Amino acid sequence: MSTAEKSRVTLTRDGHVAVVETHAPPTGFFDRHLLAAIADAGERAAADGARALVLCAEGRHFCAGIRLTDASGALDPRASATAVHEQAARILRLDVPVIAAVQGAAVGGGLGLACAADFRIAGPSSRFEADFARRGFPCGFGLSLTLPRIVGRTRAELLLYTGRPLVGAKALDAGLADRLADPGDERAVALDLAHEIAATAPLAVRSMRATMRADLLDGLEAALAREVDEQQRLWRTEDAVAGVTGSAERRAPLFRGR
Repeated sequence: MSTAEKSRVTLTRDGHVAVVETHAPPTGFFDRHLLAAIADAGERAAADGARALVLCAEGRHFCAGIRLTDASGALDPRASATAVHEQAARILRLDVPVIAAVQGAAVGGGLGLACAADFRIAGPSSRFEADFARRGFPCGFGLSLTLPRIVGRTRAELLLYTGRPLVGAKALDAGLADRLADPGDERAVALDLAHEIAATAPLAVRSMRATMRADLLDGLEAALAREVDEQQRLWRTEDAVAGVTGSAERRAPLFRGR
């Protein structure tokens, strides 16, 4: 990985807490290189004895997912999606609790990144949005597994099928956010929670977390493979093209079911 890619993610320590910060303002769009740098930093922090990790982002937004115009132009959409999902799996398999400080938007794949964390700290204007169906293709980043674990199956289906956003207090009420911070304090509240976790017995925390996440991780590879298959199957449909074009042109697409 190039120095330029590594510089898009920084790793700092605050006692037993590691802070992984992405630098892709203002929207926080990711690609597989940015996700790999997040995974590298998280694995390094865990190996160096960090007991909890805060995942945060520079700028107005946590993460707007992958840039659709970049994804639609990929020479091999399956290879591109597979590479992203490989890095998503690494993030989901990190050994220590992860707290996401979500300011602004966590949309599409950005919602997937937020849901890869154990806990999410939001502000009054934080927006969680699974906008895939409104873009004409299925979800990725393991959301078919993680989102139902967080908000329940029926609510997850509602969010995925409608693309309906949850903002601030509504995200808290749904269980998608775990704490609601004052505006601009999302990172500080995430750090407080991380330090609270880091003050407990680290071996016990890792053991309990491994047990609690065992079913998620056992089914992860199959779920990610299915998501890639479905994205590949629908990516070149008229609906997906209309959705990507509509997103780029900031207008509502007309879906025809083909």
